[in-house]
Amino acid sequence: MIPAAMLRGLWTYRGFVLGSVKREFQAKYSNAMLGAVWSLLSPLAMIVVYTVIFAEVMHSRLPGAAPDARFAYSIYLCAGVLNWGLFAEIVARAQGMFIEQANLIKKISFPRICLPLIVVLNALLNFGIIFGLFTVFLVASGSFPGAVFLAIVPLLALQVLLATGIGMIAGVLNVFFRDVGQFVTIAMQFWFWLTPIVYPASILPPAVRPVIAWNPMARIVGAWQDVLVKGAAPDWAALAPVLLLAVLLCAFGLRLFRRRAGEMVDEL
Repeated sequence: MIPAAMLRGLWTYRGFVLGSVKREFQAKYSNAMLGAVWSLLSPLAMIVVYTVIFAEVMHSRLPGAAPDARFAYSIYLCAGVLNWGLFAEIVARAQGMFIEQANLIKKISFPRICLPLIVVLNALLNFGIIFGLFTVFLVASGSFPGAVFLAIVPLLALQVLLATGIGMIAGVLNVFFRDVGQFVTIAMQFWFWLTPIVYPASILPPAVRPVIAWNPMARIVGAWQDVLVKGAAPDWAALAPVLLLAVLLCAFGLRLFRRRAGEMVDEL
């Protein structure tokens, strides 16, 4: 649980948090002629490419999908890639957030816990734009899963919780051991390919599938794909261990942050 003092600090500095999110989004497109339009064009291009290449050109079919489900593999791929992108963005930004904001941390007195929140809100803003376009595609293609679509809300919360816990731990450790950032970058590449995103778990050898089951992101991404591709509710029992892991990682990350906050300023 987040200590009450931290919650009060976040509420007191909510203007700083929201202003930081707004400034970062604006700065991203400040020198572009089309401005924030690029935030729509880039994800739209990705969805179109995945759909055209895999559904129309390669005629890729998802094992077990209905013969008339022409977009099943494209939706399966987008569901995995988009959600992995959110997870990876939070972890990557969080592991470097204290180093990137070193000057701000040294000059201004504010609750340092604001930084992870800014990272998460920025990532959610980017994800919201691209996932909104993806939802429009689901509706337009007749692939919208119906009421079960609401299950993405707790799935999204679980995913953000897991990413935040990992990112906070890596962010604190990276201040004292700069190799941590490099290690996380490489580890995320391996983690991506160890998660059934571009391939279905059903094509893996039987001996490998139990190993993949230990991957928490495999369970989360699989739940997203169940909802968006099959229109089926997630296996909440299978996600319970992931929730426990995410809570423990966040608790450990907060404890590590609180114990090392003073030393971090000196190290930076």
